[in-house]
Amino acid sequence: MLLTSDSQPKAEVQAAPLRNGAHQIRTVEAHDADDHARNLTAWEQSYDQITPGQFHGMLAELQMPQMQVFLEQTSQAVRQSCCVWPDAFWFGLQGHADSGRVNGRINGRLGDAGAIMVRPGNCEFELVTPVDYAIYGIVIQRNALLCVADQMGCRIDWLRLASAEVLHVTEPAKTACLQTLAYLLSEDDVCSERNPVASLELPQQAVMMAMLSMLDTSEVDRAVSNSFMRRQRIVAQARDYVLAHRDQVITVPELCERLHVSRRTLQYCFEDVLGISPIQYLRIIRLNGARRHLREGLSGSLTVRDVAADWGFWHFSQFSSDYRKLFGQSPSESLRQRTH
Repeated sequence: MLLTSDSQPKAEVQAAPLRNGAHQIRTVEAHDADDHARNLTAWEQSYDQITPGQFHGMLAELQMPQMQVFLEQTSQAVRQSCCVWPDAFWFGLQGHADSGRVNGRINGRLGDAGAIMVRPGNCEFELVTPVDYAIYGIVIQRNALLCVADQMGCRIDWLRLASAEVLHVTEPAKTACLQTLAYLLSEDDVCSERNPVASLELPQQAVMMAMLSMLDTSEVDRAVSNSFMRRQRIVAQARDYVLAHRDQVITVPELCERLHVSRRTLQYCFEDVLGISPIQYLRIIRLNGARRHLREGLSGSLTVRDVAADWGFWHFSQFSSDYRKLFGQSPSESLRQRTH
């Protein structure tokens, strides 16, 4: 367990001082994966769309003095590079109750319906989420969680929590936490846009208590094996090489030669860590990079052909066809939608 009880009784839980002013739920949608990534307040993120079709993302977010809670929904499978602000912990809870659904991966590790994900702030991590995915997120300042745990007579094993990626929790504790989050982010809740509240003392305390209940019943998932860590390194090295040579046509045999692994080993590494093949990955990372380049539009003289060449696509008609299949629009449409 990540919590231990002190022998001496503690005072009743008191919430920390709150800022003045009204609070309300912020709801925003996006039709581009990277736009959606930027909508989450105070996170450093970039998203690569994996599955074909138009992207649609929804975010409902509630900021509290020492905490952020949100519900994120994505229509397509996405690879996410994420980083939370320092001196905080992020907890992720899959929003679907159906245990038969495909689960997300954190740093290559496949979660399950009875687990939650966790990562400390200022530490980059990777998520791979499937089609039609919903995830509740809680970001809590470390000192705030420490204060409430201390008042409850509990001590948190911070070293184990910081090193954990997947925590197995009891179903009642997880269900109670999900119900609390769903209620807070509901449009019918007292914190909704139609009826903002001046104080979030009770909601913040409710989330803290739900989190401590889960941590009190949690078990850290088994340590990552050396072989899995090696597969993670190979995938990371492959990504770095592709991005460093983005204007070149990188092939799987070339990757194998550069990384000193067999084709079978490379295939196994990608399927185990990301759930896709190296060939799929090579195409997806370059197409997402080209889309990002097109939509940034840093130069007024930028053309689709320029961007295609910059990302190693020399067969222009094939690039346009693959681009439309993945994103549901042509490269020229993305260029016209570029951000200013």
